[in-house]
Amino acid sequence: MRTSDKGRELITAAEGVHLRTYVCPAGKNTIGVGHLIKPGESFPDGITMGQAQEMLSHDLAVAERAINTLVTQAVTQAQFDALASFVFNLGVGALGRSTLLKRVNRGDMTGAAAEFGKWVLADGKPMPGLVRRRKAEAVLFRTSNYDVAMRIIRTGF
Repeated sequence: MRTSDKGRELITAAEGVHLRTYVCPAGKNTIGVGHLIKPGESFPDGITMGQAQEMLSHDLAVAERAINTLVTQAVTQAQFDALASFVFNLGVGALGRSTLLKRVNRGDMTGAAAEFGKWVLADGKPMPGLVRRRKAEAVLFRTSNYDVAMRIIRTGF
């Protein structure tokens, strides 16, 4: 499976689009749609929207491969998109070691949806942006309602 256009929109809304380098809340140099700048990458003049979208596609491909490899149960497109947002934000390792993955692979989708909310801490404290994002991912995973998930990303409700 691949991330849908609506899934990409949700991730973009959660991450924001930055055409110049910035330091993300985790303290890492970032550009575009949540692209962590790797050693050897440099963007002194910033990037274009097209480049931001290309980076997003490349970064999402990593998340998609991980989900397609690690998830052994069939999931809906919305569930896949929720997982893609989770992996894009937290990394492949987070999914691999999570109870979320274990519950999905047992077919416990209700229990899996409840696991998203456990991943909201930065430096031991809940971050409002992560709380909103995990809530949106859980709603999307549970209900397939992209409109409600987007509203939660934008407003928290």
